[in-house]
Amino acid sequence: MQVLVRDNNVDQALRVLKKKMQREGLFREMKERRAYEKPSERRVREKAQAISRHRKAARKQMQREGLLPGPKWAAAAR
Repeated sequence: MQVLVRDNNVDQALRVLKKKMQREGLFREMKERRAYEKPSERRVREKAQAISRHRKAARKQMQREGLLPGPKWAAAAR
């Protein structure tokens, strides 16, 4: 991963680097690797994440089709 420092502005470059790392999921992976996770716990966690992703996708699909109201922040932006 590479970030350019422009005009000796290291703070700006650090913000950009942190944002890139966040998008890549590096912080989440580091947190997961701090301690050993048993294979059975890993399967349970991954299954729960898959269920959560599926529910989120279904909820978004229903919102697009007009079966559910949109998110609260979208109504406030109008």
